[in-house]
Amino acid sequence: MILLNLLSFFNLQGLNLLSLATAIPVHRRVTKLKLRNLKLSGSLSPYIGNLSFLREFDLVDNSFYNQIPQEIGGLRRLEALHLGNNSISGEIPSNLSACSKLILVDMSGNQLTGEIPSLLGLLSNLKVLGFVYNSLRGNIPPSLGNLSSLEELGLETNALSGIIREAFGRLRNLSFFSIFENAISCLVPVPMFNLSSIRIFDIGENKIQGTLHSDLEINMPHFEFFSAGGNQISGQIPISISNAANLNVLEFNGNRFNGNVPSLENLYCDLNFLCTLVNNTKLGFLSIFENNFGGEFLNCISNFSSTVQGLAMDENNILGKIPDGIGNLINLEVLVVAENQLSGPIPFNIGKLQKLKIFDANINFLSRTIPHSIGNLTELTELDIHFNNLQGSIPSGLGNCKNFLLMDLSSNNLSGPIPPEVLGLPSLTIVLNLSSNDLTSELSVEVEKLKNLGTLDVSQNRLSGLLPKNLGSCVSLEKLFLEGNLFEGPIPSSLSSLRGLEALDLSDNNISGRIPEFLVRFGPLKYLNLSFNDLEGLIPSEGVFKNARATFVEGNRKLCGGIPELHLSRCNSKTSASTSLKLKITIIVVSSGVTLVFSIFLIIWFRKKKEQKPTTTHVENSLLQLSYQSILRATKGFSPRNLVGLGSFGYVYKGILEANGAAIAVKVLNLLNHRASRSFLVECEALKNIRHRNIVKVLTAISGIDYKGNDFKALVYEFMENGSLEDWLHPSVGMNKPETMRNLNFFQRLNVAIDVAHALEYLHHHCETPIINCDLKPSNVLLDWEMVGHIRDFGLPKIHSRDKLNDSTNESSSLGLRGTIGYAPLLSTNGDVYSYGILLLEMLTGQRPTNEKFKEGLSLHNFVKAALPDRVVEIIDPILFQESVRGGTTAPDIHLQRLNSIFEIGLTCSTESRSERMDMSNVITKLCSIRDKLLRPARLHRGI
Repeated sequence: MILLNLLSFFNLQGLNLLSLATAIPVHRRVTKLKLRNLKLSGSLSPYIGNLSFLREFDLVDNSFYNQIPQEIGGLRRLEALHLGNNSISGEIPSNLSACSKLILVDMSGNQLTGEIPSLLGLLSNLKVLGFVYNSLRGNIPPSLGNLSSLEELGLETNALSGIIREAFGRLRNLSFFSIFENAISCLVPVPMFNLSSIRIFDIGENKIQGTLHSDLEINMPHFEFFSAGGNQISGQIPISISNAANLNVLEFNGNRFNGNVPSLENLYCDLNFLCTLVNNTKLGFLSIFENNFGGEFLNCISNFSSTVQGLAMDENNILGKIPDGIGNLINLEVLVVAENQLSGPIPFNIGKLQKLKIFDANINFLSRTIPHSIGNLTELTELDIHFNNLQGSIPSGLGNCKNFLLMDLSSNNLSGPIPPEVLGLPSLTIVLNLSSNDLTSELSVEVEKLKNLGTLDVSQNRLSGLLPKNLGSCVSLEKLFLEGNLFEGPIPSSLSSLRGLEALDLSDNNISGRIPEFLVRFGPLKYLNLSFNDLEGLIPSEGVFKNARATFVEGNRKLCGGIPELHLSRCNSKTSASTSLKLKITIIVVSSGVTLVFSIFLIIWFRKKKEQKPTTTHVENSLLQLSYQSILRATKGFSPRNLVGLGSFGYVYKGILEANGAAIAVKVLNLLNHRASRSFLVECEALKNIRHRNIVKVLTAISGIDYKGNDFKALVYEFMENGSLEDWLHPSVGMNKPETMRNLNFFQRLNVAIDVAHALEYLHHHCETPIINCDLKPSNVLLDWEMVGHIRDFGLPKIHSRDKLNDSTNESSSLGLRGTIGYAPLLSTNGDVYSYGILLLEMLTGQRPTNEKFKEGLSLHNFVKAALPDRVVEIIDPILFQESVRGGTTAPDIHLQRLNSIFEIGLTCSTESRSERMDMSNVITKLCSIRDKLLRPARLHRGI
């Protein structure tokens, strides 16, 4: 057997397979041709048919295009065909059926069209068939039901239609079946529900219609993942689903299930099927939202396994009370029961759910008071119980929940004052909605602490007193609704700092005085309602006041002027003359003052310019020329909704440029941190000449003053659509709704690890002078839309001369930092390797190195080391097995030996001895080798 090591013979960049296939001597019996991930392009040459002894053909992760040549059908000895992740188009060759020894065919991630050839049903040895992420259409041929050896069938994300034939019920070895995201219209045939070998079964997001019956026998004891969500299935959840003792994910959302399902006690009530899941010790998340389930909220849910983290039961017709025993689900993080017909009180025992992050019970008939125990939920990020019949006061204990992002208690019968503890929650960034209640008294001065809040709505209550001046401190407000109260006095001048306001409603109060001129200057303001107050004087005619559809001022008898569309009387001459005179005097005084200040500024500036040369902080050859104003508009006034990250040196916002609609990331430096300015200069210097696909590209740098006259510095990067590695390894449920929760599968994590290694290797060995990252951790690894990893945020990167790079005295002396940045104990390239090792262990275990259990001598490094090699299954992140289903490929058999090898790399990189740590070049070589072996199915290892 001859294995071509093509890297030794050819320069493969841009290699065309025509030249390769013709260059191989005929007498050389080539059995394997592996060109995986070599950035190759071009068409597949028909001369590939000359390699008649070929058993494995692997072109995964390249850029080949055009059609698959018919000559490939002449490779009669071919056992494995890997063409995934290219740009191959055209139809699947029907004569592929002539390759009778094929065990694996994977053409996922291409642009294939046409239908799946029915002749593929002749490949009796086939075990894996994958056409994921293509544009295939037509029916799934019933002949595939003849593939008696088939174990994995992945057809998701195509345009397949029609029905699935009963012949598929004969695939007794099938363990993976996914037709997710197609246009299949008919229910899966009953025999498929009796394939006892099935582990993964995904028919979600199709157009499947039909009815399930409670007596349908489902005999799938090895079920781990079952999804039928996003279809049009009606009827009843089969009681036999309880046979699946290993079930980890169960999805029925987005269907039309209803009717009576018999419980184990022979009762008749829609939700009794849930009681059959009580003994499932692996259930993690139950989602049945957007159906027609009725019946009582059953107490048996309180007996679910403590592994349950999420219950999504919203948009059904569920009756009764939330059971007191809900407090038994101690690991519950998400509880969504909105838009049902629930009544009675919120159970006091809900306070036992110490890990709860989202509680959504809006639009029900809940009554009585909000239990004070809810103040024990310190992890809570979202509380939405609006549109119920809740009474009594707002518990002051809610102020203990320091992680709140959103609180909506509106449309209830709550009374009394708003607790200052609630108004003093600086974590609130999205919405605080207390409207349509019976709240009284004044707004507490604590409201000034809501500096990050986007929307404040206290309308339709009985709040009184002057409009609080402290509202001017809420500089992030975009929407402010105070209408329908008893506020009085003038509009305070402090509101002039709310420059990001898009909507302001002060109607139906007792506000008096004149309309302040600063409202004219609010550029984003699109809705202004001042009606039914006691305002007086001239209405401005600029800004928002130019739009009669956006401005409402009726019910103020003393107002005059404005644009004709407002239909107000003209101001009398006396008033106009007086106003005109005041305006002229104001203009003269202000103009004189501005001229004087500007003159003084010029004098000082010229003197300083003579004394010293200016420091340049711009990035040379920047692609963009952006001003502070353009950044302000792109980020909507640095809106908290655009905030995507924060750190000791500043905040990171997402922005959309008005000029071309491009998405950018803006890192605004916190100049109160004296190291931030230094970071700005060093990062500009380090990044201006860096060009690497795995390092976030800096577009430009901005240094100037903001609208308040304060110094302003920012770096503008290309925006990474999929956020940070931190978001994926440790997702915040407050940011990810249950229906959009996501996790990285095994190969995605491995690919990101290789991407990061490439970036570090470039910084250490291929820059003009070596650069140390200094701040490697999951939050500083960003993922683009293709899930490619990029490192960012160098913190305080060090640019070393090569002769001093390995000098141990230099490693710790610079800035005196030790163990304070990223995960690195020392500031050096070896420190970067250490951080990388810890990052790799974190990616595989899902455990933060800062976890509380890692103390008293136990570290993540020691935790992993103690488990190798025999107990690796105890430390690996269990989500890896579940989420690999959604990765777009058939689920891999992950060999423990390969996992041990990856863990060993992480341990070697994070060892205490610097001399024993690996070089990043060696890390890349080893990880790529492991990835290649893992991507080849285990069943092919024996004979190829």
